[in-house]
Amino acid sequence: MTSPRRPFAAVVLPVALAALAVLASCASESPAAPAGSGAGAASASTSAAPASPAAPAITPPSALEDAYAALGRAGTCHVFALDPAASTVRIHVFRDGRAARLGHNHVLAAPRFRGFACVPAAPADARFDLVFRLDELTFDDPAHRALLGPAYASLLSAEAIAGTREHMLGESNMQADRFPEVRIHAVQVSGEGPRLAARIAVTLHGQTREQSVPLRVAGLPGQLQVAGSFVLRQTDFGIAPYSVAGGLLAVKDEVVVDFELAGR
Repeated sequence: MTSPRRPFAAVVLPVALAALAVLASCASESPAAPAGSGAGAASASTSAAPASPAAPAITPPSALEDAYAALGRAGTCHVFALDPAASTVRIHVFRDGRAARLGHNHVLAAPRFRGFACVPAAPADARFDLVFRLDELTFDDPAHRALLGPAYASLLSAEAIAGTREHMLGESNMQADRFPEVRIHAVQVSGEGPRLAARIAVTLHGQTREQSVPLRVAGLPGQLQVAGSFVLRQTDFGIAPYSVAGGLLAVKDEVVVDFELAGR
């Protein structure tokens, strides 16, 4: 006699808990941040950002792979490895300040990341994770700027791009040396394809915030294509948006993150 099929939650929940245990154990083995590492220097923005939290442990490269491999072995979902070469992750930063017309909008990209998705028969029960490093971001690639129209039409010199990178990743802004990773974790997915709504937890600058993101999903069941975008406020993560000369030139607090992810 065929044994009754176990409910999805009854199988995935124990495996998911085991997977989280793998992540937690890996994180606990990572070296702690050096004692006495100071917070970044205050920027020239009109209000100072909250004191920076302690630097978090870095996610070991194998942690996500091991966690999703465990979900795949349970046989209740199809695990997709997200492919950076077939995907795009872009971050749009906007000029601000009294002399904003003298500044530039910027587009950052994450050409390398680690990501997986677990998609069961009902896509609304899906989960996904994405991790990338700030120090691996590209800044103002001319090919990326050319796709964005007149607001990004200005040509930036190599020196200007290097300066933007240094300022945005430096101690007075994102502090990439102390907080190198950005992590996006799907807490909950709801709706019916091809349109879904995801509740995601974003970890940036050592702080985690949740928000809702609309998703467009295609390619199932053999492949996965998912696209969406959302807005982050830098100050929500304890980051002081870059500003000089008392706000004469600055970047806006809000940045737009858009993504098109492909997996198989």
